[in-house]
Amino acid sequence: MKKYLPIIAGILLGLCFLAASIPVLFNLITMPTLPEGTPAAHFMAAFVPTGYVKFVKMFEFTGGLIVMIPRLRNLGLLLLGPVIVNIIAFHTLIDDPKELVNPMLDIIIVCALFLLWDARKKFSGLLN
Repeated sequence: MKKYLPIIAGILLGLCFLAASIPVLFNLITMPTLPEGTPAAHFMAAFVPTGYVKFVKMFEFTGGLIVMIPRLRNLGLLLLGPVIVNIIAFHTLIDDPKELVNPMLDIIIVCALFLLWDARKKFSGLLN
């Protein structure tokens, strides 16, 4: 069972990012309107019209696909790492703190940390 846990975590993490990126990339949903004057509305007003959100969603899509392939999982984690940090920073600093309890965000954090812990010996070369 221990050898299957990284595969399950990788697939779950990849599916979370694919589920978040595909609707935006293919214009399947409209961006929800945020209350005027809130920090989240200002943040989105700066990033949506410039195309920055689509740029980040491309990284989410690519990283989500790559992290599901066991041989390329570490490359996928390297692509998704900055995205995950920015998601956590957004929800912690800009969005309503009550929104921090989000099941999808919790799954992303737990799976990413588990996969990082599982591959810690391979990533240790980056720190030396």
